[in-house]
Amino acid sequence: MYLIITSLTLCSSLIIGLFGFYLGRQVSILLSLLSLFISFLISILIFYEVVLCQSVTTIVLYNWVSFSNFKLHIGFLFDELTSIMLFLILIISLLVHIYSAGYMSHDPYIIRFLSYLGLFTFFMIILVTADNFLQLFVGWEGVGLCSYLLINFWHTRILANKAALKAMIMNRIADVFFILGIVLIILTFKTADYLIIFNLLDHFTSTFIYIFFFKIKVLDLIAFFYL
Repeated sequence: MYLIITSLTLCSSLIIGLFGFYLGRQVSILLSLLSLFISFLISILIFYEVVLCQSVTTIVLYNWVSFSNFKLHIGFLFDELTSIMLFLILIISLLVHIYSAGYMSHDPYIIRFLSYLGLFTFFMIILVTADNFLQLFVGWEGVGLCSYLLINFWHTRILANKAALKAMIMNRIADVFFILGIVLIILTFKTADYLIIFNLLDHFTSTFIYIFFFKIKVLDLIAFFYL
């Protein structure tokens, strides 16, 4: 159930993007809405298990990077915050898909738009379910890419092109601070895993770093990068 919600929107997006021309507009719209509706129902079950039954779930798929004492894996964390965010993301995405299906029903490129929209939802799910900062960054970059594609969907319009470029540039500026924060986290904690880092926070409250002769708390600097 937990893995289904992380992959269902990706599968529907790929199917619509690759085979939407053969499936047709109505089938593509139905497939898009059905995948979102099923994902929304699963998010309700996850909310029940995690929040109401207090059953936090972690899933580790495989090790991504492993050398010396540093290990990084592909995994998912479903805690209270994640389950609440999943519920909100999927109910809003479902409403957006329903509205888009009606508003763009006569647009000749609606199949491509639905593919982008499903991919955007997938990366949002990756963003909130990641159990480490590097996987979080992957979700962040995916959301930025899909934002560019959606804003620039009507690429023949100059204003759409300008707005998409502006959004991409702002995301790249944020990426610099994001990457600096990840590097500092890995250098400080020797890991990017949420649970390990959160359990070690109390041990690093008095850890400082010197930058141009200024003494700064490491945790304060990390928090600054993620503001």
